[in-house]
Amino acid sequence: MTVLLLEAPLKTPIWAPGALLDIALVAFLIYQFFMLVRGRRAAQVLVGVTTLAAVYAVAVLANLQLLRSILSLLLPYTPLALIVIFQSEIRRALMSIGWRGWMGFGGRLQRLEAADEILLAVRRLHQQRTGALIVLERDTGLRTFVESGVRLDAHLSRDLLLAIFKPGGELHDGAVIVQNDKIAAAACFLPLSMNPGLARSLGTRHRAAVGITEETDCLAIVVSEQTGAISVASSGEIEQDVSLRRVDEIMAKHFGRRASSAVLLEGPAGAESAAGEPA
Repeated sequence: MTVLLLEAPLKTPIWAPGALLDIALVAFLIYQFFMLVRGRRAAQVLVGVTTLAAVYAVAVLANLQLLRSILSLLLPYTPLALIVIFQSEIRRALMSIGWRGWMGFGGRLQRLEAADEILLAVRRLHQQRTGALIVLERDTGLRTFVESGVRLDAHLSRDLLLAIFKPGGELHDGAVIVQNDKIAAAACFLPLSMNPGLARSLGTRHRAAVGITEETDCLAIVVSEQTGAISVASSGEIEQDVSLRRVDEIMAKHFGRRASSAVLLEGPAGAESAAGEPA
C-alpha cells in the first residue's frame, strides 16, 4: 500500500516582515478612512449603515425571516448607494493620495507677503462691506475653474484685489482664484454646494465657497456683501463670522506656513471679537 504524505502548507508567522507590513498598511488605511469621515455627514451615514448591518446579523441569528428578506432585498444596492453618498469623500481621498500631493507640487502660497496682501485686502473689504470670494489653490489644480473666468495671471496685491471686487465693476461678480502667489483669474464660476445641512441664510458666494472645497483641497475666503462678515471654507465645511486673526490661523495651518505678524492684524478688523462682528 502506498501512503501519500501531503505536506501541510506553511503559514507565514505573524511576526514576519511581510505580515507586519501588511497589518501596518491596513491599519493605516482604516485610520485614514476614519479621519476622513470624522466630524462630517458621512460619519452619520456610516453609523446608519453599521446599524443596519447589526440588525441584519440579529435577523439571521434569531431566524427572523421577514426582516431578513427585506434587508436581503436592499443588500445588492448597498455598494452603489455608498458610492453615491460618499462621492465627495472618495474624491477627496483620491486627490489626497495623488502624485501632486505626494511630490509636493501644486499651487501654494509660497511667500508670507502674498498671504499678508490677501489679509490686508480682506480687512478693507470687511470694513467697506464689499462682497468678495477668494479661492486659494493648494495641491489640486483649479485650471477648469480658471478657464471659466477672465484670465489675469497678475501679481498678487491688495490693490488689485480691491479693484476687482469694487462694486459695479465688470469683475465684481464671481470668484478670484489665486495660484502660486499670483491672481490667475477673476469672475470665475464655481460649483454650488448642494449640502442640505447648510444654513438657508447662506447666499450664492458662501455656497460656491463650500462647493469648490467639496471638490478640491483649496481654501475659500468669503466676505459678505450684506454684513461684511468674513467666512472661511475648506474640505466642504464653512466657518462663519471669523476674525481676521482666525483667517490668518486657518491659512497658516492649511498651507503649512508661519502666521503673519500681529501688527498686520491690528486695527478694526484684526481687533474684532471672535464672533467677527463688523467694526
